[in-house]
Amino acid sequence: MLSRRDQCDVRGSASTEAGPDRRATERLGTDEAGIARAASLLAIGGLVAFPTETVYGLGADARNAAAVASLYAAKGRPRFNPLIAHVGTPADARTVGHFDRTAVALAEAFWPGPLTLVVPLADETSVCDLARAGLRSVGIRVPSHPVARDILARCGFPVVAPSANLSGRISPTASDHVLADLDGRIDAVVEGGATAIGVESTIVACLGGAPILLRPGGVSREAIEQALGHRIGSELNKSGAPVSPGLLASHYAPRAAVRLDAVSVRPGEAVLLFGPNSPVGVDRSATVLNLSPAGDLTEAAANLFGFLRRLDSSGAATIAVAAIPPLGLGEAIVDRLRRAAADR
Repeated sequence: MLSRRDQCDVRGSASTEAGPDRRATERLGTDEAGIARAASLLAIGGLVAFPTETVYGLGADARNAAAVASLYAAKGRPRFNPLIAHVGTPADARTVGHFDRTAVALAEAFWPGPLTLVVPLADETSVCDLARAGLRSVGIRVPSHPVARDILARCGFPVVAPSANLSGRISPTASDHVLADLDGRIDAVVEGGATAIGVESTIVACLGGAPILLRPGGVSREAIEQALGHRIGSELNKSGAPVSPGLLASHYAPRAAVRLDAVSVRPGEAVLLFGPNSPVGVDRSATVLNLSPAGDLTEAAANLFGFLRRLDSSGAATIAVAAIPPLGLGEAIVDRLRRAAADR
């Protein structure tokens, strides 16, 4: 660990933005050789995409300002949007941030898993200022995916890993999605199959007062409230600068416009359904996908980003989305769809 809170390594990164001489992104397996190669690239400042239980993340050494800068460049990500530090164990997390009783309770209940905790910085944190967007707090997650855990264990340092896509675009749930956006812009992708949950982690701020749900995700509000024994508030930052990842108003966006809560389908629209009921005029569309014909929100979350990509690739100017109940994982699905539909 580094000796000062804001000190960052400035080792040169192995990655830059794609250019005429940029070689193709390496495809790595999940065997010992692939994990070792991924960790070695991260250690020298490279960019490596890998699966988590939520979506594929684009990893960079959280201590290394040059690596973080190259990650921002590869994604085209606004530099005021902070990144989540991924660590291998809850003990590792305590070296990065300060945990109050609420943060400890949530970590014990949901780590490893799809929960990010935003906490005050530890006195000797190694996560560099650029990765935190200058904030005196840090988002931390201990993922449960075995490939992510193997990589983090081999690295032995925090790894920032926002979704492995161009900034604002649809998050990737398979390695092919990563390569569609970032082939030639990053060093490697670990090809670990489709992700299980399909939406990003839930983010909860534990910054000294009552905990605040900043972003719904893979852990439902109901599960968090059950673990804490009380209701939890929701609050988006009013200053315009995000206090954690994933809070930009326009995010997870396809090229097509997105029209929510559609009760009818207009000619030429692609259609995203949920459950057994269809909007009026769905037969007018040549491209129709159903997140879950049975109305299963877990299945819907896993399919969300992949189906949005498929509908976007149809060439339709608009994607009409049927109503989805905002309960459990439905809250996270609706949140992502609202951001996809926001003005850009």
